[in-house]
This record gives sequence, structure tokens and C-alpha cells, in this order.
Amino acid sequence: MNTANITIHPSWKEVLKNEFSSPYFLNLKKFLVDEKQKHIVYPVGSLIFSAFNHTPFEKVKVVIIGQDPYHGPGQANGLCFSVSLGVSNPPSLKNIFKELNSDLGIPISHTGNLESWADQGILLLNATLTVRANTPGSHQKKGWETFTDAVIKAISDNKKGVIFLLWGNYAQTKEALIDHNKHFILKAAHPSPLARGAFFGCKHFSKTNKLLEHQGIQPIDWRLEK
Repeated sequence: MNTANITIHPSWKEVLKNEFSSPYFLNLKKFLVDEKQKHIVYPVGSLIFSAFNHTPFEKVKVVIIGQDPYHGPGQANGLCFSVSLGVSNPPSLKNIFKELNSDLGIPISHTGNLESWADQGILLLNATLTVRANTPGSHQKKGWETFTDAVIKAISDNKKGVIFLLWGNYAQTKEALIDHNKHFILKAAHPSPLARGAFFGCKHFSKTNKLLEHQGIQPIDWRLEK
């Protein structure tokens, strides 16, 4: 497969080159072409690999794993839990900001665009990178999970000291892909209201910065409005 038309940062294109030429990825690409002829797909094509373009492989120091992109108009921007500027914050993101406020005293943000986190080295990775409009889970088991599992494994194998934030049961299934001897894994309930507040009190934001500082790595500035 010619990867020239895949708008993904060169560092990832090199690390994942075997994935792009694999049969499952060719089938996934065909599925997406067919899907776009019949349905609206989010995020728009130029944003599908946003997480990788904002966070080159060599810059990854934290990984947050989501499941599916948001499926409403204008919401998904290629970063898990993040929404485009001007879009109201979904319930899970509101809870993330509440915990951030409780943990570090950071005022609750009115913007849900997490690009500044990604630019600091947080890979905001959804397990499935696309979705049909208004149909959650519609692009699961089409090949994306194979691709994003390879991403997690590549980080685990080729880096050290990365902090993985696994929120909820689905994200925690990815723990098996991560080398515990080289990396840090912080687990918590999902920030969704369906978890009935179990996410609150995890203090993952302060814990992440302490782990980074302990390694002599610049901590994350979690503020979105400065």
C-alpha cells in the first residue's frame, strides 16, 4: 500500500509502516471508502490521525485511551475525549475537568479542545478512529482496534517511562499490551456519568506530573485557558 496519501506524522509512518501494508488495513481503508459513499463519517478525513500529528512518536510521554470518537456533528477532532472549539463539553469531559479542578485546583475549562495536551506529549488515542454519524460503535471490529493495539505495543516496546492512563473497563483491557517493567499504568473508572462518580478522586493528573518529574521530564501544564 502506498502510504503517501495517509496524513500522519512521519515518525508514526515509520514506526507503523508494517501496519499500513497489512491486509487488515487495506480492508479497513476499503470499508471507509464504501462507508463515506453512503453515510457521514466523523471525524473528517483530515482529522482522523490528529492524535498522531499533534504528538509525534518521539514526544509521547503520556497515553490516554478512549474507545470511539464522538458521533455528533462537529464534535470529533481526532483526539479522544476532546471536542472542536465552539462545541459544548460532553458529560465525560465535564467530569474530567471536575477531577482536574479537585486534584490541581485548575479552573474548569469552557473549551473542550485538548490539542494543547496533545502538543505536550499526551497521545489522546481512541481505539477506533472513525464512527458513522449518530451511530456509536459503528466502526468497531473493522480493523481500527488492530491498528491502535499496534500503536500501544509500539510505544511499549520502543519507549520507556511512558504513563498510561486507563479509564474504564475497555481501556483497561489494553493493559496486556503494556510492559509493566518499563512503563507506568494508572487505572480508574471511566469519567462517564454512567460510572456514578467513581472516577472522582483518582488524582491522575497530579500523579502523572509526579511520575514525569521523578524521571526528570517536563510535567504537563493541564490548563486549557491561560
